[in-house]
Amino acid sequence: MNKLAIAAALGAAFSASVVSAQDQGEPGVAASAPEENAVEATIFDGDFVSVGVGVAYGPSYSGSDDYTAFVLPIVQGSLGGVDINPRPAGIALDFVPDPDEGVSFSAGPMIKLNRDRVDVDDIKDEVVARYGELDTAIEVGPSVGVSFPGVLNPYDSVSVNLDAVWDINGAHSGRTISPSVTYFTPLSRGIAASLSVSANNIDDDYADYYYSVGPLNTLVPDPDALPLFQAEGGFESIGTNVLLAFDLNGDVTDGGLALIGLASYSRLLGDAKDSPFTSIRGSADQFMVAAGIGYTF
Repeated sequence: MNKLAIAAALGAAFSASVVSAQDQGEPGVAASAPEENAVEATIFDGDFVSVGVGVAYGPSYSGSDDYTAFVLPIVQGSLGGVDINPRPAGIALDFVPDPDEGVSFSAGPMIKLNRDRVDVDDIKDEVVARYGELDTAIEVGPSVGVSFPGVLNPYDSVSVNLDAVWDINGAHSGRTISPSVTYFTPLSRGIAASLSVSANNIDDDYADYYYSVGPLNTLVPDPDALPLFQAEGGFESIGTNVLLAFDLNGDVTDGGLALIGLASYSRLLGDAKDSPFTSIRGSADQFMVAAGIGYTF
């Protein structure tokens, strides 16, 4: 798991903490309108914006067994009927209005930056760093999803999402497809939790750029040189993350400050696992912990 995957997980955690009351209300919310089953108004009924920052501790590059701490910003909200959802170093827009109740759908464009191994100063492994810096990939494409509310209780949901992006900046010039399934449930009016399972599928261009190993540019044989390796596409990884979100005033429906804790594990697969960057210099097991704070207004 690299910094981008960490950002995605932390962003999903932040989203869950601030939108839990948007469609379903919250546990313990009493009806204040005359109609039976009426739900009191929340900050999420109209336009809102949530901003946050997280501190994460995870691998220094995808496949690394060296860990580093770094800061990640997060933005999420809804303006003019368009939802803004965080993605790894980017955002996804949702142009599909949500119904008052029942199954909801999402669809729209997304854009993100992929800066894995862009700065050799961030790579703790000296051998991997000698293979040089990579370019920043600008990845764009569609994001679609469906959410099923009230699965095990009136306030929970199961969401299925699919993101597909292509690099338009001439870095890896490839494609990634990322499916995910998330179960979210509030534990009280001010505490929420979720469990997510996700995977990442990459094409040959992406795999070659990040996981192939070529010769070191040296005049004499280098004893630290890794074996040559030609990576091909397929499933890059599968993983899971667990989060807890705590509203600081005990009521997520009125916005304000919230704290988020997140723990994640992913396993590299296929040529991402077999690459010498991973199998010799790193590890296929990727762990991460993160904590963040956000404010909704």
